[in-house]
Amino acid sequence: MKNIRLTITIVCTLLAASCKGPEPVVYGSAPGAIKKPKNVILMIGDGMGLAQISAAMYHNKNKISLERFPVIGFHKSYAGNNLVTDSAAGATAFACGEKTFVGAIGMDMDSVPMRTILEQAEDHGLATGLVATSTIVHATPASFIAHRHSREMYEEIASDFLKTDIDLIIGGGKYYFDNREKDDRDLYAELEAKGYMVDDYFKTDFFTVKPDLNRNFAFFTANKQPLTAAAGRKYLPFASRLAVDYLSGRNKEGFFLMIEGSQIDWGGHANDGEMVIQEVLDFDRAIQRVLRFAQRDGNTLVIITADHETGGLAINPGSIMGDIKTAFTTNGHTAALVPVFAYGPCSQYFAGIYENVEIYHKMKEALGFTDQEIEAVTSSSR
Repeated sequence: MKNIRLTITIVCTLLAASCKGPEPVVYGSAPGAIKKPKNVILMIGDGMGLAQISAAMYHNKNKISLERFPVIGFHKSYAGNNLVTDSAAGATAFACGEKTFVGAIGMDMDSVPMRTILEQAEDHGLATGLVATSTIVHATPASFIAHRHSREMYEEIASDFLKTDIDLIIGGGKYYFDNREKDDRDLYAELEAKGYMVDDYFKTDFFTVKPDLNRNFAFFTANKQPLTAAAGRKYLPFASRLAVDYLSGRNKEGFFLMIEGSQIDWGGHANDGEMVIQEVLDFDRAIQRVLRFAQRDGNTLVIITADHETGGLAINPGSIMGDIKTAFTTNGHTAALVPVFAYGPCSQYFAGIYENVEIYHKMKEALGFTDQEIEAVTSSSR
């Protein structure tokens, strides 16, 4: 009887322990210390909700890189003037920490420009970069570097790039830099005059390019929008690895990098389930490259999320592994909660459910940027 009681006690203890859940991750050697990252990489799968991730995973032998992220949360994506947001207001929330109206780029509800996390990283002496599979002046990348009341102001957004010292630019949209309709400026040449190493898809095979660490770097992957992944676009994983290697080699103090898998959203708008899956898997290959760097580096915070969900995607009955039957409720965006995945120092900040603007505040906290410093820089630039 005594042995039976002892056995029951041990089993109960083990069961209780298994139900407690994982202890929170604390980085740093001292008790309670939180190690701060040197680098922050924000990866945005435009339009990528839980169904998009699930469809890609089940299509891909039930595996996806996001399973390797230890911290998961959800953000509330709504805009300042609409429950259903867009990429401009969604990315501005990440970049600036305030909700704004649909269509706004780096501006608040009163159309007042706000300093972005990328600009603040520059103020603090960090290297900065933007990579996208859309034009580089599209809503998501634009929200980290431009300040316009409309996301459609592509030429004006392109001119805002010349007002910064961003270290790395990779994406489409060459047209808005050197074939402008509203003025006769050649921003391609102006970037070169600023000391940038500038190249493009028409002159050079991107997979052979070797950026000079002593110069800022810009590469235009298309005249306007790049191809879809299904049509042969393959540069995102390579560009992601090139970006982290270049930025880490260029600045030992650290860097901020935003990488967008832009065309997941377009598959949702087109109600094309196969396109959504292929674009998520292309984005996932980029995540693999970045996660490999972060694991080796040990000082890099990686955040994966989306600005919103697109299409109201569902995985329908009749689906099997490798053959997914998709359906959509809309060809627009939805207001569903959006998942957030985090890895590295301060990743624990991203657990739970919170407003989309908290992505900015959590990144700012992780990087150690204070409100007083930001206000001082903002005031001096007025």
